[in-house]
Amino acid sequence: MFETSSIEINQEAYRNNIEFIKNQCGPGVRFCSVVKGNAYGHGILTFVKMAIDVGVDYFAVYSTDEAYRIRSQISDQVDVMIMGNTDNQALQWSIENGIEIFVFDLERLRQAIDFAKASNKKAKIHIEVETGMNRTGFLLEQLQEVLKIIKENDKHIDLIGFCTHYAGAESLVNDFRVQQQIQHFEEAKIMLANADLKAKYIHSACSAAMINYPETVGDLVRIGIMQYGFWPNEETLIRFNGHSRETDQTLKRLISWKSQIMAVKKVMKGEFVGYNTSYQAYADITIGVIPVGYAFGYSRSLSNSGKVLIRGVEAPICGIVNMNALCVDITHLPEVAKGDEVVLIGNQGDSTITVASFGEMSNQLNYELLTRLPHDIPRKII
Repeated sequence: MFETSSIEINQEAYRNNIEFIKNQCGPGVRFCSVVKGNAYGHGILTFVKMAIDVGVDYFAVYSTDEAYRIRSQISDQVDVMIMGNTDNQALQWSIENGIEIFVFDLERLRQAIDFAKASNKKAKIHIEVETGMNRTGFLLEQLQEVLKIIKENDKHIDLIGFCTHYAGAESLVNDFRVQQQIQHFEEAKIMLANADLKAKYIHSACSAAMINYPETVGDLVRIGIMQYGFWPNEETLIRFNGHSRETDQTLKRLISWKSQIMAVKKVMKGEFVGYNTSYQAYADITIGVIPVGYAFGYSRSLSNSGKVLIRGVEAPICGIVNMNALCVDITHLPEVAKGDEVVLIGNQGDSTITVASFGEMSNQLNYELLTRLPHDIPRKII
């Protein structure tokens, strides 16, 4: 291969995860696949094509460039919502192309109406309510004016969603804050009903809220991390399993990241490996050089602590993770040769390197490691 590493995405694992999520939500709840952050590192175009094959027809992105890639390169037969940034030009394009947009301030609402009038197409909007995240969304005291504007311009607005986002739903320590947010959203829904307005979808549940606060599952759920086979955090898994720490068999990871041995080298006892003097050979050792470094998303913080799989056996990183390469101790694997497969994330034989293990070794979140995987690493469906 020309590339130094590649990523594989398992379609059957995804099918399993979607089935689990839909069973958790129950009938009549529409599933929206969150594919922001390059589909959490899985590759947005590759992933969305696979998801469509599995039957997913609704996708949430953060910015207009992500929506543009889906609409222009994949399909105009799926629904797409933009949860975050749209400037004026992007807003006009979104309305003209039937893309749904989150509206969280009066300026954007009025601009959406103006563009809808000019294009003679309804603006498909989701009204986002600020309930305690303190990021984006209308305050409760603003809603009356917002709903009045929507009623007055119903010929130009299609109210697709009425929504919020909970801060900290993955952890019980935030329970008081989350319960307050749920209550505030209930108040907002009453205001919507009192204004004689009805949204197609009432939605607030992300992955963590769906599991830990099932009462938040409305007409639609916006699911990110769990569709990729990861729990929002260990606490959510434990709460789901009834306080059990048993290994999770419910969700299946989609992603595998692989490379190969670039060179095999002998290092004499007392010599140093790589930059600086962080690793000194404890004896005459053999190292394998792998053409992946921090420029490829493999964190430098895993220097002298990370592990890879070679021939089904763990091989520890020795020395500093470089920009383009890392070294591993393969003294215990005398048969290893140049060109042998290296698993950075995933399974090989009976052994596994999990994304969670990276977090344990480097203090990175699942989300952080995944979304830092470079866009130009080739992804393929298996």
